[in-house]
Amino acid sequence: MKKTIVLIVFATLFSCSKSDSTTPAVEEVTFIRGADLSYLPLIEGEGTTYKHNGQTEDPIITLKNAGCNAIRIRLWQNPSFGHSGLAEVKTLAVRVKQAGLKVWLTVHYSDTWADPANQTKPVAWQGLSFGDLKNTVSSYTTQIMTEIAPDIIQIGNETNDGMLWPDGRLTTNESQFLELLSSASTAVRNQSATTKIMLHFAGTTGADWFFNKVAAIDYDYIGLSYYPVWHGKSLTTLQDTMNSLGQLYQKKVLIAETAYPFTFGYNDYTNNIVGLQSQIIDTYPASAQGQQDYLTALKNTVKQSTYGFGFCYWGAEWIAFRGPTATNGSTWENQALWDFNKNALPVLNAFSAN
Repeated sequence: MKKTIVLIVFATLFSCSKSDSTTPAVEEVTFIRGADLSYLPLIEGEGTTYKHNGQTEDPIITLKNAGCNAIRIRLWQNPSFGHSGLAEVKTLAVRVKQAGLKVWLTVHYSDTWADPANQTKPVAWQGLSFGDLKNTVSSYTTQIMTEIAPDIIQIGNETNDGMLWPDGRLTTNESQFLELLSSASTAVRNQSATTKIMLHFAGTTGADWFFNKVAAIDYDYIGLSYYPVWHGKSLTTLQDTMNSLGQLYQKKVLIAETAYPFTFGYNDYTNNIVGLQSQIIDTYPASAQGQQDYLTALKNTVKQSTYGFGFCYWGAEWIAFRGPTATNGSTWENQALWDFNKNALPVLNAFSAN
């Protein structure tokens, strides 16, 4: 890993609000090629290492050398299983910045997974009045900005029906959801003039309805999750949605999450999420080449969209790290960017700037 690079401070589009002499300058980019590595501290902490061309290598450096320019990290408020909390995320973010990559933070505003079906308030916030909840969202977001200073911050994760249920559920408490978003957005703006704010919706169906609801919020990027298993198998539909949303709301659009299998096989006894031909796009088989071709096609789909600004590969690092007999290992090892021997896969070629 490159350790010390002289920092040249410029006010660029994605420059961090706070920096020090140990952090290298991060170049401005015009297209995000990201990977989510949220499980990395857990996996490395249990003794697993990653390889490139058969040699052990820091996966962040492997990705950087392939052309990746941003690392996405989830943040939970007080996770019960001890990972993805503020201290761990802060340490990983420092490591990402030291590698010269952008930090893309996805704040779940929960102690656990937040997604279209789950938006549970942190335990510590359960008894708060709505006014106190709004203030807590503001102070918590301010703390995140002060301690981590991400280049991109998501206010919530896959907030199709709001966040912090029931107070901030969009379909039942629309005005309160918008107040919570505004509270977080204001906290970000008060701390940084350069951090970009993303709002995140899972899929394409209903995205126009959602982004119309949040049109008055101060934010920069539209983020969409796109997985063929859940969101349809047409990249044309995806591009049309991106173009429509970008034009309507004059925002750049990113694919905040995607993934694809390199095999239907498995490397532990944890049930995998994707394992059938009916779950993928026929054009791209479940093979190393098919995975690379899918991500290349997705990248080109985003690039060819008038408002497309990048993509992020989710579960990039989530290999079967607890061994072949584990029933609590990975549901995603056949969609990771490293194979069952922990070697980097050809899909990394899709992170090139070309």
